[in-house]
Amino acid sequence: MNRKLRMGMVGGGKDAFIGAIHRIAANMDGLIELSCGALSINPEVAKDSGKMLFLPESRTYLTYDEMITKEAALPADQRIDFVTIVTPNFAHFAPAMMALDNGFHVVIEKPIAFTSDEAKQLKKKVGETGLLLCLTHTYSGYPLVKQAKQMVKDGVFGKIRKVWVEYPQGWLSKLSEREGNAQAAWRTDPKKSGKSGAMGDIGTHAAHLAEYITGLKITQLCADLNIMVEGRALDDDGNVLLKFDNGAAGVLMASQVAAGEENALKIRVYGEKGGLEWAQHEPNTLLIKWLDQPAQILRAGGNYGDRLSSYATHNARTPGGHPEGYLEAFGNIYRNFALTLSARIDGKKPSAEMLDFPGVEDGIRGMAFIDNVVASAQSDKKWHEYKV
Repeated sequence: MNRKLRMGMVGGGKDAFIGAIHRIAANMDGLIELSCGALSINPEVAKDSGKMLFLPESRTYLTYDEMITKEAALPADQRIDFVTIVTPNFAHFAPAMMALDNGFHVVIEKPIAFTSDEAKQLKKKVGETGLLLCLTHTYSGYPLVKQAKQMVKDGVFGKIRKVWVEYPQGWLSKLSEREGNAQAAWRTDPKKSGKSGAMGDIGTHAAHLAEYITGLKITQLCADLNIMVEGRALDDDGNVLLKFDNGAAGVLMASQVAAGEENALKIRVYGEKGGLEWAQHEPNTLLIKWLDQPAQILRAGGNYGDRLSSYATHNARTPGGHPEGYLEAFGNIYRNFALTLSARIDGKKPSAEMLDFPGVEDGIRGMAFIDNVVASAQSDKKWHEYKV
């Protein structure tokens, strides 16, 4: 292609945390430009946000349906190529479905929808239209997460036996939703967030990371969900025992009341011959542990093609020693989506490395994780059969 991909954004106006993150990520490689937006349900905020982002007044829309309808009516060389949806959970499905119905590809903030039924409808629509849907499970974008996945896939550690994954945060240790914290307010509201709090918000990231790295699927679980802060409507803490489809066992912990913690996502995976350890607080480091030899440390770097997989180096932007973090991982999701879409527009076949971004199937499994965790927590049975 001899042009940038044109993006329209739903949500993410001024003062919205995740909208700014998406724009930085989309812009990182110069492959995408923000062409229009329906940036807030508040008309004044939508207009002000459009001005702040230097959008033309004619393409600063007040509703997502206005944006999608008017963009679809534009000539092909002017209309957007895809829609990015960065609204709260309850407002994901409708704009995504309308975008697909009007021929636009979709990037959507995790979770894919409000319910599993909505997620399945989106999967059906993606199948009918043949359009791309990218889900921003950010942590799968880190170079050394991709390295870990390839090492497991290549059988370096033998059969996987054990998975530990944890995601502790402390930002909801107080009843912040009643103290003017807008993020806390919607994330702890069942009408806006869904049936689960901490497990729906960050537990799904942990579950996705476990399945992504190992290539295994959760088949059974035993969940304990807790509301630790009195007066809160949704779980803010939880522990889950896992069984995987190869017989491996796992432990998943997610908490938003781990006072003092930030975003301490960490995973350990062990096989017959050794294991690996990766933590988001030190994302450029992958610790490899062996049964019969000293431990090894792998470091991220685009110049380390002699020791890292093509998937890792494809997603590494700088030589070793230059830190790459959350924004770059987010950017990798957008970059791979953009490269895949551009190749499709040009009638070319994208590489396997380009195609390595989360999609609708990841969204289905994320919603299934929420459903199964809640069902297990409400059941007296020890093990709950995982249903998708």
